[in-house]
Amino acid sequence: MTADSNSPVRFDGDDLLVVVHVQPGAKQSGFAGVHGDAVKIRLAAPPLDGRANKALCRFLADACGVAPSAVEIVSGESARAKRVRIRRPQELPAILQSLI
Repeated sequence: MTADSNSPVRFDGDDLLVVVHVQPGAKQSGFAGVHGDAVKIRLAAPPLDGRANKALCRFLADACGVAPSAVEIVSGESARAKRVRIRRPQELPAILQSLI
């Protein structure tokens, strides 16, 4: 699969790289569309002590059918804008498929 270089979602070998914009402290976690050049994800976890980052990894792991340990925040650990690597995703949610 090839992806537009400006796409927030692309494959790097068997891994999926996703640019996300995180909104911590939401009522519930879920995909919330596209925000600029990123996939917007709302997280119920607060942005305290890394809780939102852990929630993001769990959320993406569940969405892609992998263990949370297969999801790594590549950059942006302390920012809302993050780059995330998902190793060998087993499933792709529709929003991510539509952006590849």
